[in-house]
Amino acid sequence: MNISYDAYRVFFYTAKYRSFTLAARALQNSQPNITRTIKNLEQALGCTLFLRNNRRVELTQDGETLYRHVSDAFEQLQAGEEALRRGGGLDGGILRITATEVALRVFLLPVLSQFRARYPGVHIKLLNSSTPAAIEELSKGLADLAFVTTPADITGKLRSTPLTDVREVAVCGGAYPSLTGCKVTLEALSGYPMISLGEHGSTYRFYSQFFADHHVPFEPDIEAATADQILPMVKANLGIGFVPASFLSEADWGQSIYPIDLVQKLPPRQVCLVESVQQPTAAAAKELKKICFAHPPAADHSP
Repeated sequence: MNISYDAYRVFFYTAKYRSFTLAARALQNSQPNITRTIKNLEQALGCTLFLRNNRRVELTQDGETLYRHVSDAFEQLQAGEEALRRGGGLDGGILRITATEVALRVFLLPVLSQFRARYPGVHIKLLNSSTPAAIEELSKGLADLAFVTTPADITGKLRSTPLTDVREVAVCGGAYPSLTGCKVTLEALSGYPMISLGEHGSTYRFYSQFFADHHVPFEPDIEAATADQILPMVKANLGIGFVPASFLSEADWGQSIYPIDLVQKLPPRQVCLVESVQQPTAAAAKELKKICFAHPPAADHSP
């Protein structure tokens, strides 16, 4: 089957924007040409890729299948182009980083600030991901470095280096006075509503294992999309949360946030730098690593 790159390019943009008109605009082409190319591609593949209506188009099941593969291919092509741009040293180019929100706030932000001050010509592209997603992006070559929080599944093609410990604390709002000023067991805590990150991330996995180690079920009532959503929900008395101590300011304690003194102490987690052992390290990534290893841990504002 001889299908041109241009045909798949037209398909990619049409699927991305769900519109022949927007695809034509992005490709600086005409809508009739886009429509004709898609029709020829469907004939060549022997299937229908889009369902047409007046304003938008939707992918069929065959179209969704093809789009997953084509989008991966285009991401790799774009990554290759960016890799060539990154090879020019520290006066320009792109540094691509993927990081969890906890790693970003606990460790990475001041590191990036120092890097930016030294190398203002380097364009930083930051992806905010969960630990599993960050590792996958790094494995696919879509990032130069990943900054993740443990637990993390590191393959033989990747190398992980611990950067700093993350001490997390259990916290509640003012609606739960019975949990403050005394020792609280995990079993007692499990009787209250809890807030956690989603089950596909490392944080959920960490707490599931911690509770299981003490024979207590971990069944959060609310799953937050990002770590920075947990603290506002705790302040609003929606449930008990676990957050890095460095997320909290000194003004939070005893005002809208109260620490819970657990009988079973939370083990520390780590922020780790993950990199490929197969791909050559670009100059910008090497310099960022130097700053990482010289950077002190973040301040801890716990009481």
